Amino acid sequence: MARVHPILVVPRIDNASVSTSPCFEPYMTSRRETFTIWMKSLVMQGNGCTAYDENGEIVYRVDNYDNKHSNEVYLMDLRGKVLFTLCEQKMCVFRPNWEAYESNGSDTPFFRVRKSKIFGGESSYKVTMPSDGSCYILEAGGKSTFRIRDGNGGVVAEAKRKQSSSGVEFGDDVLSLVVEPHVDHSFIMALVTVYGLIKRQI
Repeated sequence: MARVHPILVVPRIDNASVSTSPCFEPYMTSRRETFTIWMKSLVMQGNGCTAYDENGEIVYRVDNYDNKHSNEVYLMDLRGKVLFTLCEQKMCVFRPNWEAYESNGSDTPFFRVRKSKIFGGESSYKVTMPSDGSCYILEAGGKSTFRIRDGNGGVVAEAKRKQSSSGVEFGDDVLSLVVEPHVDHSFIMALVTVYGLIKRQI
């Protein structure tokens, strides 16, 4: 059986150390990055997801102790520092909205997500940024395939079902996420988390 990541080492996580202090580390690079997303929590019998970088090191995690599709979850780094709080706003039962708040205590959402269109069975979600009015589109092709486009239509991130080095596909809960240069990885991971919540994978 192939491993989710060939050099994966899962560290012990002390959940008592979870912090909501602001994050100052840079979360973008000048080159294309590939992450492995596993729709599993590091916490036994918990729901969530875990993101690994190209070296097999854990960089982001979501530990949802409630049932799947909780209406409030936290995107954290490895040390438990909260980067985004993701909240479901059930203004309409058929078209729920999601809002993401940064850990700096701001009352203004960093972004909002709302389903916009359906093309031949594929859903599209509009991501709006209240701070500057910019927007993104999350195009869904199923549980294991989606892409994120900027306002000009350019692809800034894309996720597909991961394959091992020998070409064997993992389950639909293991994704390979490619993020383009100069794109905030934590923002992309927040959108991945919302998508996982929408699809009831988290």
